[in-house]
Amino acid sequence: MQVLFGEFMQIVLASQNQHKIEEINAMLPQDISIIGLDSFPHIPEPPETKNTFRGNAEQKARFVHSYIGGVVVADDSGLEVLALDGRPGVFSKRYSEEGTAVANNHKLLMELSTKTDRRAQFRCVFAIFDGMETKFVEGTCLGKIALALSGSKGFGYDPLFVPDAHPNRSMAELSMTEKNEISHRGLALQELLKRKNELLT
Repeated sequence: MQVLFGEFMQIVLASQNQHKIEEINAMLPQDISIIGLDSFPHIPEPPETKNTFRGNAEQKARFVHSYIGGVVVADDSGLEVLALDGRPGVFSKRYSEEGTAVANNHKLLMELSTKTDRRAQFRCVFAIFDGMETKFVEGTCLGKIALALSGSKGFGYDPLFVPDAHPNRSMAELSMTEKNEISHRGLALQELLKRKNELLT
C-alpha cells in the first residue's frame, strides 16, 4: 500500500523485522516512511519458498499486495560465503536448526573452521510490486567472515561480517549511519530512492 498525505509518502514493507524497518527509516528523507506488517495483524507471515533472493522478494511483495493492494515493497537478503559455495544464501535466516542469530553464527564459524578463504558478501534485493508488474533493485556489500564475533550493534551475521569498506571493524561495530552508507540494504535503498518516481508512483 502506498499512502500519500499531501507531500508525504508512506510505503508498506512486507516484513515484520523491526531491525530492517528501523535501518530503512533511518535512511529515508522526511517525506517518506516505511511501515511493516506489525501494522497489519490480519496478514499472515509471507512465504519464502523460492531459491533466489529475487524470487523470495517478489513472492513476499505479491502475497502482501493480495491483502492490501497498492504498492508493496519487499526485500530478501542474506549472506553468501565463497568457501561454502554461496551458503547460507536464501537460508540465512534459518541456517541453523534453531534459526536464531546465535545459533546461525555458531554454525557459520564451525563450517568455516577449516577454511582459509573467508571472503563473503551480503546481498539484498528489493521487489516493488504495484499489482501489474514487479521491479527490482539490488545491493551488494563485499567483505569477509571474522574468526570471532565482535560488536553489539546490528543484527544477524553483523558481528561476524567485516566489510571491505571498514576492514578493521565488524558490521556490528559500525554506527547505523556508517552501516547504511555501505551495507547491501543501504545500497539497494539508495538505488530505490534515486528511482523513486519510477518505482513508487
